[in-house]
Amino acid sequence: MAPLRLAILEADTPVPAANARYNGYFGVFSHLLARAVAPAPLESALALTGHDVVHNPTSAYPSLDDVDAILITGSKHNAFDDDDWITTLVEFVRKALLHDRVRVVGVCFGHQIVARALGALVARSDAGWEVSVTETRLTEKGREVFGGRETLQIQQMHRDQVFGVPAGAEVLASTEKCPNHGFIIPKRVITVQGHPEFTEDIMGEILELRHESGLLTDDVYQSGVARNGDHHDGILMAQVFLKFLQEP
Repeated sequence: MAPLRLAILEADTPVPAANARYNGYFGVFSHLLARAVAPAPLESALALTGHDVVHNPTSAYPSLDDVDAILITGSKHNAFDDDDWITTLVEFVRKALLHDRVRVVGVCFGHQIVARALGALVARSDAGWEVSVTETRLTEKGREVFGGRETLQIQQMHRDQVFGVPAGAEVLASTEKCPNHGFIIPKRVITVQGHPEFTEDIMGEILELRHESGLLTDDVYQSGVARNGDHHDGILMAQVFLKFLQEP
């Protein structure tokens, strides 16, 4: 079977040390997906391409006829803003969702962009930040998708969220602060609010920088640092993505 052609739409640049180590979000997700398919080589399962949709929005996008799936990454930007590159991304995702063959994966900002493309409200939450390794409660559909598990531990870095559920979608997980932690439309789209791709080193750097800038209070920062070394289910989540993409 030929490798699945997955286009990674890079909606941001990682924080400096992570960017130097992984060479962009393409490298961050390649690292995650390689661990998800191990011990098989990544190239046997996936043919990955990276597309910088922030700095090259008029030329970055692949032809939907040349890919099997797209993945929209996280971002420090707001999915509800109307910057030209964001509205262009929303429109491209909307076209991908209407395609009869291409499947869509959304991660954090990507989850919110997909929801926006499907007509759902995305906005800043009064509940505040969710950061670092956080337990999410799986719904009945989530338990089905994630092999009967009741909960998932997943890295978080967000204070924006999707309000409501897009038409035709089923929510996968929730927390007290965020009722929609991802959703699925079978054979079309799967999204998660968390960050399966974030390692302990990436999260640690983000926590430091956002605390130094004043975005995170001392309490939020200290709580996040305390949980950052906890086990999280990022690799499992990536394996679920791959199963979803490969389903006939």
